Amino acid sequence: MTEVERRALSVPVEVREDDDGKIRVEGYAAVFDDEANIAGMFRERIAPGAFTAALERGDDVSFLINHEGLPMARTRSGTLKLEQDERGLRVVSDLDVNDPDVKRIIPKMKRGDLDKMSFAFIARQQEWDDRQDPPLRTVMDVELFDVSIVTEPAFQGTEIGLRSLEQHRKAKNFAAARLRQRRKLDLHDRVRRTAS
Repeated sequence: MTEVERRALSVPVEVREDDDGKIRVEGYAAVFDDEANIAGMFRERIAPGAFTAALERGDDVSFLINHEGLPMARTRSGTLKLEQDERGLRVVSDLDVNDPDVKRIIPKMKRGDLDKMSFAFIARQQEWDDRQDPPLRTVMDVELFDVSIVTEPAFQGTEIGLRSLEQHRKAKNFAAARLRQRRKLDLHDRVRRTAS
């Protein structure tokens, strides 16, 4: 089973309180074409359009704190809006000021103590470029699980990302071994036909 990966981004999150008391949070959970260094083992970039299928499918995405707990908003209920633009995955949510979780985080967000966003995903389509060191992973299609306001980058996904790299390398080695075996059989077959 494929495991969920998490990636954090240090892009400012905007927090505004409307006259009617609603708290609006806006920011980007992911930015296209920015390279992230994943534990020094590989680099990763999110390709433009990587969220198209997830948004068209209507993946049920929750807005969480540090990828855990009860949702403060959710796409299924219409309290969380996700859109993909030329920059990346944009998050817009009007939070309920009576929600205890919201009351707990808003002062921290306004002060800048909680200032990063992250997203949890499974890569449905990806490419690896092993010609570079460290290798470059390009994520082209994802299944989305949550977007989160986070205190620190979420490195829980690093180990899972490294397993993705290992799986890619095993598949590449298997394909290369099959090709060598095929060439060997073809050569053997040509030698046999020539001898006949």
